Order: sequence, then C-alpha cells, then structure tokens
Amino acid sequence: MNSKIKDESVDFLFQAVLSLQTVEECYNFFEDLCTVPEIKAMSQRLLVAHMLSTKKVYSDIVAKTGASTATISRVNRSLNYGCDGYELVFSRLDSKDGQQ
Repeated sequence: MNSKIKDESVDFLFQAVLSLQTVEECYNFFEDLCTVPEIKAMSQRLLVAHMLSTKKVYSDIVAKTGASTATISRVNRSLNYGCDGYELVFSRLDSKDGQQ
C-alpha cells in the first residue's frame, strides 16, 4: 500500500467506488466526480497498461490510444515497479471473461 495517498478521505472515495454495482452507476458517479478529461485520462492509462501487459509495442499503443510516449513510460514504470494493482485488475477481468 502506498502511504503517500492513504488517508480517511481516500478511504471514503474507495469505499464509494466499491459500492457501485453496474457500469451505468460508474458512469453516473464518475461523471459527477471527475471532469471528462480526467475520466478520459484514467481510461487511457488503463488501456495503455493493458496493452503493455499483453506485450504491445509503444508505436502500436500510441496509434491506438493517442497516449504520449511519456505517458506510456510512466504507466510502464507502474507496471514494473508499482503495487501490482493493474495486474490484479487484469487477472480478475480475464477470469471474469473466461466465466462468461
């Protein structure tokens, strides 16, 4: 866990996110909480991380996502040296896809 972000208000945010049950609820909550560019930036980073985790090259990632190479590098650093949050989410999404 990253102690730089750990506090009561962040706990409250994460509990709120965990209470959401549908994609539609997520759209409504995040549209109220964030600006459109913030949501787009988060979704772009998640897509970049997924593409990197499936061994896509930078040029393909830039072409598909429009992300800068600086953003791709930052996401790659998180994948390699972060808290394994991306890995956890991707493994759960993959196992969910396999169940359907």
